[in-house]
Amino acid sequence: MTKELTRLTTEDQVAKLLGFELLEVSPGYAKAEMQIQSSHLNGIGTLHGGIMFSLADYVFAVAANSYGTPTVAVQAGISYYKTPSGPIVSAESKELSNGRKICSYEVEIRDPDGTLVAKFIGTGYRKI
Repeated sequence: MTKELTRLTTEDQVAKLLGFELLEVSPGYAKAEMQIQSSHLNGIGTLHGGIMFSLADYVFAVAANSYGTPTVAVQAGISYYKTPSGPIVSAESKELSNGRKICSYEVEIRDPDGTLVAKFIGTGYRKI
């Protein structure tokens, strides 16, 4: 892991606050999970969509920055398919395209049994 990526993954205060655990990183790829806590729930008692978006955005950022080039999001969107049913959700970011300046990633958020909960697509800009 590059110095910049190590800093990104260890100094992300939102990831710490929300309890994201980075499981795996390789070029163009990242995977993380989180234990669902009562503080993550919305008014109807389900995992808040903003928390899922934040988890997806985190693994997108880690994967996009995994090459050592500072990369920032310029667009991101998420679709929610179902309410998570387990105590944990995982997010896996895979590279769709890797240009010199622009990159795209898909993030799938899943229940412990592998059921797709949400899908996030993000576009990054490489600051070179």
